[in-house]
Amino acid sequence: MPAENRRQRITVEDVGDVAVVQFVDKKILDEQNIQMIGDDLFRLVDELGRRKLLLNFSNVDFMSSAALGKLIRLHQRMTQVGGKLVLCNISKDIMTVFTLTKLDKMLKIVKDEQTGLGSF
Repeated sequence: MPAENRRQRITVEDVGDVAVVQFVDKKILDEQNIQMIGDDLFRLVDELGRRKLLLNFSNVDFMSSAALGKLIRLHQRMTQVGGKLVLCNISKDIMTVFTLTKLDKMLKIVKDEQTGLGSF
């Protein structure tokens, strides 16, 4: 589908050699949006060669289990290419899910963007 027909789901800002990703949607729920977000994130790694990703969840209130699956696959891909994935500004509700699913043990999660940038 042509890019102009797709609403952008993430924004990417380069801070040094770190790609800081902000999510546009407050709720990351439906499969089509999750697929588009996943495509965009994997494109950063596979096509653009980014090796340092900081995902800023400050705008996200809720995400589905399918979105969690995408994060796990992105983490695995970053590990394969020798990159590093860091998450920040996770809401209390989402953090509860990360803790229950033990994703907080797998993924590097920090309090805020500044701390995230300093962790690379």
